[in-house]
Amino acid sequence: MTRMHETKSNRTGFNSVFGGDYTFFGLLGAILAVYLLYPFVTFFAGAQGNGISVADFTRPEVISAAKYSLTTAPISTAVATAFGVPLAYFLSRSEFRGKLLVDSLVILPLVLPPVVGGVLLLTGFGSFTPVGQVANSLGLTLTDSYIGIISAQTFVASPFVVITSRAGFDSVEEYERASRSLGKGPVETFFRVSLPLTSGHILAGVALTFARSIGEFGATMMTAYNPHTMPTQIWVTFISRGVYATLPIVAVLVTFGLAVVVGIRYSGKSIGVKE
Repeated sequence: MTRMHETKSNRTGFNSVFGGDYTFFGLLGAILAVYLLYPFVTFFAGAQGNGISVADFTRPEVISAAKYSLTTAPISTAVATAFGVPLAYFLSRSEFRGKLLVDSLVILPLVLPPVVGGVLLLTGFGSFTPVGQVANSLGLTLTDSYIGIISAQTFVASPFVVITSRAGFDSVEEYERASRSLGKGPVETFFRVSLPLTSGHILAGVALTFARSIGEFGATMMTAYNPHTMPTQIWVTFISRGVYATLPIVAVLVTFGLAVVVGIRYSGKSIGVKE
């Protein structure tokens, strides 16, 4: 569109009605932004004057819950990445019977309520299932343990890294074909072309998987009520002491969540991902 046509367009039509530029979109977006911000303001403002002190941040249950969440979420993210990225690449490059079913299965944990995921995991890995009994005989406890927390977090959060990584691989297929036409093998092409070009997508998926893992509640509560992670401890504290007593753990969880979001944006800029 030439400058003359653009100027004429700005004087007529939608731009003349909604104020031009991006004002219309900004006004609509502001409504959602305020809606997202409002609960944070009311919660932290309401917590003032409810007997919450700095000492509450060092309570044993707060430290314990933070420890369990911060030690399990990275492991869950690593497991989801180690197996999710290869799965994403395979789905992006392969055609086979039943692919639609596998695609749907990858996305399914995102649309199911997390508590349903917990129920499914219990029927597969509970103490009285064949797998659970074999694990028990080997000295491993698959529920109400570190393993139970990690399995629940991985089940619910792994779709994020698969979906974002696959989107990245889909977008660089033509570069991969160019590399193959120059005589490069599939493995060399993957590590020297596909993986570097999709690093932004993969990193975003890893960050989202970590954020989802650290905030996971429903499936974790079903498969590993003990030991308490931060979301589970928030629920226990809310039931026993009220909403504002959850402030210390909520503050820790929000801080880590914000750090992940900032990390995503910073990492995206550092590797040249267009925002």
